[in-house]
Amino acid sequence: MADPSSYRPKPGEIPESPGVYKFRDEHRRVIYVGKAKSLRQRLANYFQPIASLHPRTATMVTTAASVEWTVVSTEVEALQLEYSWIKEFDPRFNVKYRDDKSYPYLAVTLNEEYPRVQVMRGQKKKGVRYFGPYAHAWAIRETVDLMLRVFPVRTCSAGVFRNAAAAGRPCLLGYIGKCSAPCVGRIPPEEHRELAEEFCDFMAGRTGTYLRRLEKQMAVAAEDMEYEKAARLRDDIAALRRAMEKNAVVLADATDADLIALAEDELEAAVQIFHVRGGRVRGQRGWVTDKVEAVDTAGLVEHALQQLYGEESGDAVPKEVLVPALPEDADTVGQWLSGRRGSNVSLRIPQRGDKKDLMATVARNAQQALVLHKTRRASDLTTRSRALEEIAEALGLDSAPLRIECFDISHLQGEDVVASMVVFEDGLPRKSEYRRFQIKGFEGQDDVRSMHEVISRRFKRYLAEKERTGEWAVPVDGEPGDGNGNGLGSGAGEGPALSGEVPAPGEGRDEDGRPKRFAYPPQLVVVDGGQPQVAAARRALDELGIDDIAVCGLAKRLEEVWLPGEDDPVVLPRSSEGLYLLQRVRDTAHDFAIRYQRQKRSKKVRSSPLDDVRGLGETRKQALIKHFGSVKRLRQATIEQICEVPGMGRKTAEAVAAALAQAAPAAPAVNTATGEIMEDGGSTE
Repeated sequence: MADPSSYRPKPGEIPESPGVYKFRDEHRRVIYVGKAKSLRQRLANYFQPIASLHPRTATMVTTAASVEWTVVSTEVEALQLEYSWIKEFDPRFNVKYRDDKSYPYLAVTLNEEYPRVQVMRGQKKKGVRYFGPYAHAWAIRETVDLMLRVFPVRTCSAGVFRNAAAAGRPCLLGYIGKCSAPCVGRIPPEEHRELAEEFCDFMAGRTGTYLRRLEKQMAVAAEDMEYEKAARLRDDIAALRRAMEKNAVVLADATDADLIALAEDELEAAVQIFHVRGGRVRGQRGWVTDKVEAVDTAGLVEHALQQLYGEESGDAVPKEVLVPALPEDADTVGQWLSGRRGSNVSLRIPQRGDKKDLMATVARNAQQALVLHKTRRASDLTTRSRALEEIAEALGLDSAPLRIECFDISHLQGEDVVASMVVFEDGLPRKSEYRRFQIKGFEGQDDVRSMHEVISRRFKRYLAEKERTGEWAVPVDGEPGDGNGNGLGSGAGEGPALSGEVPAPGEGRDEDGRPKRFAYPPQLVVVDGGQPQVAAARRALDELGIDDIAVCGLAKRLEEVWLPGEDDPVVLPRSSEGLYLLQRVRDTAHDFAIRYQRQKRSKKVRSSPLDDVRGLGETRKQALIKHFGSVKRLRQATIEQICEVPGMGRKTAEAVAAALAQAAPAAPAVNTATGEIMEDGGSTE
């Protein structure tokens, strides 16, 4: 590990001009490429004290052994050179989107004497017109099959074309009218090329001209009583309309635009692009990347633009590019895109209307792509095994932690403090064993004290279950499942033992065969937090005499793993499957805690004195409120008036009246817009 000061350039050596810089390691390999308006100002940021740098930046500068730069005349040149170097050197610390598949395109080979329509993948070729990309090759073939009725362009390979020409007989498509058969001279090269260009115009969105022309021809044929020709033209029009329906209109103004959206977490990001041409979605593609450098959403957008348009030119770059966040130097990127296209390109964030709505759809696709990527990664058995082994090695465990429990604390400004416990077995979530807690030992906000309380409560129950054989104790007040809304209910219980071991009768199950709660210990306890939370968890286990369960913490901001009693964190590699699994466990616990905290807050807001009336369900509550209009008017009603509500007996009416009499009247509702005090407190005060 190098000291950045050992290769720091001398003061005054770095120019203030725009340019591109490269960090190299001790083997002269390029590990990072960046650009800057001012090289001196940008490079100075890398040579600050290590503690003040972002962890990813700190890792890069300590891996590097030298830095060099190239001065350019404009910021647009810097952007282009940065892209070229990233492509050439493939630096390990630069964000690089990796395509999750090779997307197929519909291609028309206008560079040939007889243009051919075909499916193409891979690198684009000069003189070929491309449409797409498409999600599946079969979608291209369906579209082409419909359009060949009207535009019978050649689709055969060069070998088939030569064989047909030598034999003097066209292929099957030539006989059924889906190819104009230029191979046997049925159509001259000029007319065939015109057909191919019309095919391209239709695919580019200029559809109205051809449909109107065919409709006119159909009408003329019908007037001339050429009914077979009119029927054929009718079928051609229907085929073109079906081809158009496969790409529904999403933007009414026939816009040509690319919409780019992102979904990201601390470790990875997914990007989705919708290609809209003529107001219709003509293609879609997506990438996933590891966030190996300190980069925000704007930086991810810039990287995506570089990868998407770095090799494109002309109409392949649309007139409008819509993004979720503008790059740091949006004007420079816009100039670069305009240079690639050869005319002005608008780079902006959609603010309203159809474009904003479509951007939301693209964003949902990006989020689903990220979730799918993580699900596939997590479901792979080999990957999970490697992740558990990496965790065991990093934490110094004797064996892989087949059962991991993670705890998180959630609150709203110190109120409604709750905690969550999630369980992962063999690297997969065990949702039936998730638990949630209310913090009752004290009032206010103290995450460390809350963590100590939750760990203590969870493992006190484990020790109690360990001492019992087949008996289930009455739940302690405040523990999950105590009937006060603090648990997941009787349906949540323990599953089978680890590694496929089936518990013997009485081990882990009660006398009725139901699984017991908290019956199994984890090999690893993970807490959401740093040193203080880890120390609290370890202290809680020590107080209970439990010394065979490992503890670690994962701090969200820096993704560092903390161990009890250690001053320095364990830093797992960015590519580590172990780090990915720990992050997934931590994020699951965090989301579970937040959901419970929101449920409690929502329930508190919706609380009513009627909640305390035994036997009064939600249906009859709503009937009472609907009949009287508000709880305030219900409180003023007599028992006889309450009995008039359908379904209300006198005994229940008396219980309702008693409950409302005991409850203090709610504070008056206030109209926040006018300051007016409302007459009654609403329907659910």
